[in-house]
Amino acid sequence: MNTTPEHDQKIAKLTLASVWPHYITKIEKKGRTLSELYEVTNWLTGFSKEEIDNYIATKVTFEVFFKEAKINTKANLITGVICGYRIEEISTPLTQQIRYLDKLVDELAKGKKMEKILRK
Repeated sequence: MNTTPEHDQKIAKLTLASVWPHYITKIEKKGRTLSELYEVTNWLTGFSKEEIDNYIATKVTFEVFFKEAKINTKANLITGVICGYRIEEISTPLTQQIRYLDKLVDELAKGKKMEKILRK
């Protein structure tokens, strides 16, 4: 199932600052920590905690955030369904990268071990 151009544009314009609090709520409800959220985000994007915090503070869009990221070479191992889309079938690279992050947050919230989340 492919995403629509409208869908792709809509999530590209979201800011990391607008979504980050939802990620925090989701993982903390399930007993995971903020440091684990930073760890999985770092694994996917290559950004340090300080860099992530700066992107949040400056309210960059996902489009800018992922354009500047160095996506982990193992990111293609992130598979499954998120928001009704099979990640490995998403043809728009930016949308796929955003959904990678969503999936990592879901796996963290579901209690998966970090080794599995980080595809070790």
